[in-house]
Amino acid sequence: MKHSKKVVLLSCILPMTLLSAEPSAFGAGDLNSPNPYGLTSNEKVILDTKKKLRKVAVKSNNQANELDSLRERIDGLQSIIESLSRKAHNNKINLQKFTQKSSLESESASEYEKRLSETIEENTQSITQQKLIIKELSTLLESINSQYVSKDEFNSLVKDVNDFKKLVVKELKQKRAKSKKSKYASMSSAQVYNNANANFKKQYYTSAIEGFEYLIKKNYKPAYAHYMIGEMNYKRKNYADAISYFKKSSSLYSKASYMPNLMLHTAISMHKTGDKVHAKAFFEAIVAKYPNSSEALEAKKYIQP
Repeated sequence: MKHSKKVVLLSCILPMTLLSAEPSAFGAGDLNSPNPYGLTSNEKVILDTKKKLRKVAVKSNNQANELDSLRERIDGLQSIIESLSRKAHNNKINLQKFTQKSSLESESASEYEKRLSETIEENTQSITQQKLIIKELSTLLESINSQYVSKDEFNSLVKDVNDFKKLVVKELKQKRAKSKKSKYASMSSAQVYNNANANFKKQYYTSAIEGFEYLIKKNYKPAYAHYMIGEMNYKRKNYADAISYFKKSSSLYSKASYMPNLMLHTAISMHKTGDKVHAKAFFEAIVAKYPNSSEALEAKKYIQP
C-alpha cells in the first residue's frame, strides 16, 4: 500500500518538474546572458557590436588613466626643470659675484679658474639633464598622440556604428516590405498559409520562409509559423536560428501536436551547438512526456552512454 502511494506521488511530481524545467532550458537568444546561445543572425551582429564597443570603452578608459599618469609625470618633470633653471640662474649670479670679488680682492688666477671651472661643470650637467628630460617628454607625447582615443573620437565611433545599424535595419525592412507586399498583397492569409506549406513540401525553403514570416506579421497561426521556420533552419543546419524559432513557437502554444518533434529538434540543435547540458534536459523530458513516441526512441540514443 505504501509502495503504491509512492508511485502515485512520483507520477504527480515528475510531469510538474519537467514542465518547470522546459522554460529554463529555453534560454536561447538572451543577449544579457554571460554565455549567449541560440542567437539569430541579427542578434549575433548586435552582440558582436556590443563586444567591440565594450573593448573600445575599456581601451579609452585605460588610455585616459595613462594620460592622467603622464600629466603627473610632466608636472614632476616641469618641477625638476624649474629647479634646474633656478640652479643655473643662481650659478650665473654666483659667477658674477665671484668675478666681482676676484677683482676686488685680487684673488690668484688659479683659484679664479678653479671656481669658474666648477661653475661651468655644474651648468653643463644641468643642460644635459634638461636635454634628457626634453627627449623623454617628446617620446611620451609621440606615444600618447599615436594611441590615445579622445572622447570625441569614441563618441563618433559609437555614432557611426549606431547609424550603420539603423541604416541596415531600415534597408532590410524596406526591402522585405516591398517584396512581400507585391507577392502576398492579393492573397488571403489562408492562401498564403497553403502556399507556404506547399513550398515546404517541395523543399522550396526560401519561398516557404517568406510565406510564414508574412503570416507571423499578420498574426495568423504564429506558433505554427515559428515552428515551420525553425524546422527549415534545422534542415539547413542553422541550429542557433532554429532554437530561437522553436523557443518562440513553444511560448505561443505548448500543447501543439508537433511539440514532440519540436522538442527533439531543439535538443539536437542544442547538442550540435555544444550546449550538451540543456540538450540532455530536453532529451530526458521527451522520453518522460512522450514515452511511446518515435521522438522518445530517438532521444534515448543521445541519453545512453
